[in-house]
Amino acid sequence: MSARFRNLTLKAVFVNRFFHPDHSATSQILSELAFALAAAGWEVHVVTARQRYDDPRAQLPPRATLSGVQVHRVWTTSFGRGSLPGRALDYLTFYCSAFFALLGVLRRGDVVVAKTDPPLISVIAAAAARLRGAALVNWLQDLFPEVAEGLGVKALGGMVGKAVRALRDRSLRGARSNVVIGDRMAEIVARIAPGPKVIHNWAVGDLVEPIPLERNAVRREWELGERFVVGYSGNLGRAHEFDTILAAIEVLREDDDVLFLFIGAGKQLEELRRSIAQRGLGHRVMFQPYQPKERLAQSLASVNAHLVTLQPSMEGLIVPSKFYGIAAAARPTLFVGDPDGEIPRLLRRFDCGYAVATGDADALVACIRELRADPSR
Repeated sequence: MSARFRNLTLKAVFVNRFFHPDHSATSQILSELAFALAAAGWEVHVVTARQRYDDPRAQLPPRATLSGVQVHRVWTTSFGRGSLPGRALDYLTFYCSAFFALLGVLRRGDVVVAKTDPPLISVIAAAAARLRGAALVNWLQDLFPEVAEGLGVKALGGMVGKAVRALRDRSLRGARSNVVIGDRMAEIVARIAPGPKVIHNWAVGDLVEPIPLERNAVRREWELGERFVVGYSGNLGRAHEFDTILAAIEVLREDDDVLFLFIGAGKQLEELRRSIAQRGLGHRVMFQPYQPKERLAQSLASVNAHLVTLQPSMEGLIVPSKFYGIAAAARPTLFVGDPDGEIPRLLRRFDCGYAVATGDADALVACIRELRADPSR
């Protein structure tokens, strides 16, 4: 290293609504990266909110230093995910508070890294970066407003949608770099801002490792026994699909050695729970809440195979990050969605699971039965 840079302290400022100790996917990935950079000698700041993903009423301390990372928790409203108007107000107050926090932290030559929670935070980060002479890197976990449009959010139609998209596109074109988490997302972003870089998400550090079923404490605690357990771990939201899974459970209702285990929460999960009860399938399904971080490895390794779902219209806009933890736990993935989606491409490349088309419950059942009949597979 030249003498000019030997004593230079590298500084990165991340902005995302959630950070450690929150357990949401974006928080865990960001937290690990921030802690690793701080350990490597970087000056690292994180501008985030005071809430947790599953607890909007939480009030984490406004300032903290965690493993060398300087955390700036800004004020926001705390309506949570229960309603779209309340969530929108939470977003709006975070935009305002985060903008002024960034102005206070950023200096010329700094790097500000904007994730995508809340949507359009890149617009706020781009404005702060321009005012302070900092470089902007967008770390895109999803693409907004395309996700909202795909989910039928009518408020983003017409001129409003065009204005939002124009602001987002400007923030992408003005960035030093745009990092995406999959090839199909890169294809979309490249049409807006050339040269996006693909860096896949990952499992969180040493938290997840293969654990044999016979030595799994969670499997014993939940009395899963010798049954073939098909798991779903994490949020089951509007971008995910469960009708195919529900139909597969119906087909397997008389298979006593098969159990479906859902760990987590989400709007769709509550609908699934009601459908399970209405169809009298409760004997074939178990529900468990989100597990603490220290139980993640045991939780992911407690099942024989994991489900991952995504609405085909969301391909290229979202990449289910749960896949990486599943792979780290050495369990096969059963993907339901577009067979040419991002996760199916990885499954074929590394031979670590199966992909079935949305609506093809028979194919999903066939995959489950094949794995059940061949444990070594």
